[in-house]
Amino acid sequence: MRHRSPAAALRAVPWRYDLPASLVVFLVALPLCVGIAVASGVPAEIGLVTGIVGGLVVGALPGSSLQVSGPAAGLTVLVYEAVQEYGAGALGVLVLITGLLQLAMGALRLGRWFRAMSASVVHGMLAGIGLVLLFGQLYALADRRAPGTGPEKIAGLPRLLHDAVTGAANPSAVALGVATLLVLVAWKYLPPRLARSVPAPLGAVGLAAAVTAAADLPVARVRVSGLLGVVQLPDLDALGALATTAGLGTVLAFTLIASAETLFSAAAVDRMHHGPRTDYDRELTAQGVGNTLCGLLGALPMTAVIVRSAANVQAGARSKASRVLHGCWLLLFTALLPGALGLIPLTALAAVLVHAGAKLVPVRRIVALCRDHRGEAVVLAVTAGSIITTDLFQGVLIGVGLAVVKSAWQTSHLQIGVEERPVADGAGLGEEPPLRVRLSGNATFLRLPRLLDTLERLPADRPVELDWSGLRHLDHACTVALTAWADQHRARSSAPLAVEPPLPTVV
Repeated sequence: MRHRSPAAALRAVPWRYDLPASLVVFLVALPLCVGIAVASGVPAEIGLVTGIVGGLVVGALPGSSLQVSGPAAGLTVLVYEAVQEYGAGALGVLVLITGLLQLAMGALRLGRWFRAMSASVVHGMLAGIGLVLLFGQLYALADRRAPGTGPEKIAGLPRLLHDAVTGAANPSAVALGVATLLVLVAWKYLPPRLARSVPAPLGAVGLAAAVTAAADLPVARVRVSGLLGVVQLPDLDALGALATTAGLGTVLAFTLIASAETLFSAAAVDRMHHGPRTDYDRELTAQGVGNTLCGLLGALPMTAVIVRSAANVQAGARSKASRVLHGCWLLLFTALLPGALGLIPLTALAAVLVHAGAKLVPVRRIVALCRDHRGEAVVLAVTAGSIITTDLFQGVLIGVGLAVVKSAWQTSHLQIGVEERPVADGAGLGEEPPLRVRLSGNATFLRLPRLLDTLERLPADRPVELDWSGLRHLDHACTVALTAWADQHRARSSAPLAVEPPLPTVV
């Protein structure tokens, strides 16, 4: 196979698309890295270290081309509990072991099993994540701290709206955030040359930062100090504390949730673009490399993040260069130019995330499903609702479980026909013709109540012919039920019973 030189590879990068897309992803990733770190009970800079590793290292590895990695939002509660239980020094060990286990899973080619994903579950996942992001960032837009759970965020929205209208919330933050959101929505109506050359999030945040600096608005701004002070090697003394049932359970939870979030996200991202598909095993290996390095640096665990990935796709990225560049911007601004980040108001970043969350909700898809496939719409709604009320991992599992049950129910079609067979010539006068019961399709335990109801309504004094030759599948529960019914029918009736073909022997 012919390989291109590094110079040729650089020339092949579609910089026109990937460079502006990387800036958009940087603006989306910055508040997420900081927010997840603070919610996990560690310094904000640790979240940025994970984002930098996700961009520079995982972004350059094979697997997915447009998926972007960073701190794992789905592990926030577990990370917080682990830090409180084992100490901040044990975090690096936990993440290091998680990375090594992911490398082993990738080597065993276990990633491909995550490809079995219902489209409705994927769209429900996008809707759920988008709504959680939207509801949470509405509080940040008003310079307020969001409640901890999804239901609490929704319940607090009327109060938040009241405070924003009456001025009880920070009026400058509310006005600036709403103005930034309006700029994001109206950006596509600008002259095409300007709208294409400057991404909407970059233009909106730039305008917000300029207004904040010019008017010296009293709003919260991004605060980041140096990175070197927070980087620390894993505390090997923590291995003893982790070598317990609870510690091993924490490592296993880290591994499963981080891997599932990444590969569920990959399934969603692949449906958003027409480029190369994700190699699930390689992506799992890439995540293992990233988490191993994050563990060595004492940083947060990482996953592929659907919010950043969706922003990358929607910004027009064409190759993995955009995600590598977003890591470069994170490193450049946090390590070399932290003062530049101090010009950015948090409410403007919240507006970017509100806009990104709203775009994740597949409104057209939901309307089409409600019109044509109501069962799929139920799966989508339950998945989204479960993510809002629990978390991403549990919500997706609930959605997958419901999709499996729905598919099992739909595929277990059983046709039951009862008809009178004409009396043969020469039969005795007054003799009732036999009833013929025809079964076809799939006889599973899901259709057992209907099958038994039909058989038990048959008159006991009439001859019966049971024809189940048209069945494509007969499970054990239905076999037992048919055999028991046949035995009971013969025992309580003198009328003959013919079964074609003969029922199998039940063991």
